[in-house]
Amino acid sequence: MALKVGSEDKKKVVLAGVLGAVVLVLLVRFLVDFFGGSPAPPPAPSAARPTPPAAVARATTGEHAATKLPGAGGNLDPTLHPEWMAQAESLEYTGTGRNIFSQFSAPPVIERVHAPIRPSQRAAQLPQGPPPPPPIDLKFFGYEAHKDGTRKAFLLHGDDVFIASEGDVVDHRYRVLKINPFSVEIEDIPYHNAQPLPLTQN
Repeated sequence: MALKVGSEDKKKVVLAGVLGAVVLVLLVRFLVDFFGGSPAPPPAPSAARPTPPAAVARATTGEHAATKLPGAGGNLDPTLHPEWMAQAESLEYTGTGRNIFSQFSAPPVIERVHAPIRPSQRAAQLPQGPPPPPPIDLKFFGYEAHKDGTRKAFLLHGDDVFIASEGDVVDHRYRVLKINPFSVEIEDIPYHNAQPLPLTQN
């Protein structure tokens, strides 16, 4: 049984076939470019070099010669020049200091020390005198006056409180010499040192 296809259906079939062919061609080109890589560009034409006669002779006789590549080594001259070497060896050191490359150069001049490096023991043995007496470790924080004109001072030594009149000895070491309204004069008996203590207000 033959199928009847309308003119519109034929156009759609032809259009679909053309699109499918285009897609197939594009897909093949993509796969070739992706897996096959891009074709290498053609090498740049090099200038023709004249063939030396020796190379032509070797080519005719069947000999094979190594190819010399041009480079930086082609500009170097391996020839030894004795006159240049003699000129370099005849150079003399003309600096102002010592030539460290010569064993015959004069040794460096070391300045002599004009003062002793360590202090002399004589200066260390000089008597320095007796040490100063220690400060009196008392605090004067008040006094009590009596009708007869005598006073008693309130002295603090650490946590201990002492009430002393003039001439009394505090803590077996300090003697009260004079009690004034704003200070008291104390003598440190072992050192024979008298110091005034000001009134300290708490």
